[in-house]
Amino acid sequence: MTQAKRRWSYSIGERGRNRVRLFEHPVTRGLFLELYDRGQRTRIALGHHDREAGKAKAEEVAAALRRGDPPPATELTLQTLFDNYVREVTPRKSASSQQMDRHAASLFIEMFGSGRQVRTLSRRDWEAFIARRRLGSDGRRGKVRGRPVRDRVIAQNLKTISAVLNWATMAGDGLGGYLLERNPFKGLPFPVESSPRRPMLTERQYQAMLTASTTLGPQAELALILTHETGHRIGSVRLLRWSDVGMEKRTIRWRGENDKIGFEHVTPLPEPALLALSRYRKTTGAIGDAWILPSPEDPSAPVSRHLTRDWWQRLEQLAEILHEPGLGWHSLRRKFATELKQTPLKDLCYLGGWKEPQTVLKCYQRPDELTMREALAGRRPIRAFGG
Repeated sequence: MTQAKRRWSYSIGERGRNRVRLFEHPVTRGLFLELYDRGQRTRIALGHHDREAGKAKAEEVAAALRRGDPPPATELTLQTLFDNYVREVTPRKSASSQQMDRHAASLFIEMFGSGRQVRTLSRRDWEAFIARRRLGSDGRRGKVRGRPVRDRVIAQNLKTISAVLNWATMAGDGLGGYLLERNPFKGLPFPVESSPRRPMLTERQYQAMLTASTTLGPQAELALILTHETGHRIGSVRLLRWSDVGMEKRTIRWRGENDKIGFEHVTPLPEPALLALSRYRKTTGAIGDAWILPSPEDPSAPVSRHLTRDWWQRLEQLAEILHEPGLGWHSLRRKFATELKQTPLKDLCYLGGWKEPQTVLKCYQRPDELTMREALAGRRPIRAFGG
């Protein structure tokens, strides 16, 4: 008969006096302290999986009981909160979202300290974070770290932090409760960009860059065509595999794990993109799960975002386009949304990989003279019913 595996535990102190037991939950692997305080058995969830840190906490509690002090309260700290979230939730997100989670966590912990109790956060901390990020400072001794950032980036950081806090209000602590009773930042206003930089590449500029792309090589040319013709983010384009492309059906699959918002969908493959892929495939002979745009240094990995950024900068120089802030790969996405503004929003969102129509209207589509003139030419007077 197979013996049941014993649950890991660690005990310290004298029985009946200051005995404290540290044990591991058999399923979640989370750590708990068990002790007797004034004759009542108490269990405290530590909120982490670090055995050495758990032992140190058990020894601290045992010492307090030995002195006759009440056991120190175990509060959820920023470090524990973010450690749990990054371990349990972040791995299910796309690569870019994982990076955003870790960056926001590091910023917040650096500013307020790893031992800060989460429940003590307030609006003052929210506003302090915004102010210091605008200055490029973390608030320590007035030292400036990094460059000041715009409100759009700050809002993105705060949305990530708010998502972590919301998760904590629903994540169980193993004792029938939750890690956090309430989100201390709930309902607070996010900073709004007063004049967001959202320039759009013109057709003339695109054609100039397309001509220049042949100088940089077939990969840069294909990346430019795919991004322009599909309207998708360069982050999704660089992670495409040949198995995502259906040459016969003329379709392309966008994997959820490679998408910023986790939106998996299949769209028609435009003719220029299909021709470019066919030409490129003849030169590489790649098939299956091979990357369409492999790294020049390591074919087993996709081309890096740093190289795609360098491609864009070189393309601007070769096409003699004056650089302006915000005019990057994303400007092709705005061009796509604007040129297809007559398309029903439901279809346009699916084609470009947007979940919310309001995002397209607010952030991507631009007014253009041709569309306005066509609208005026087609204007009809309203007549009374039956008149």
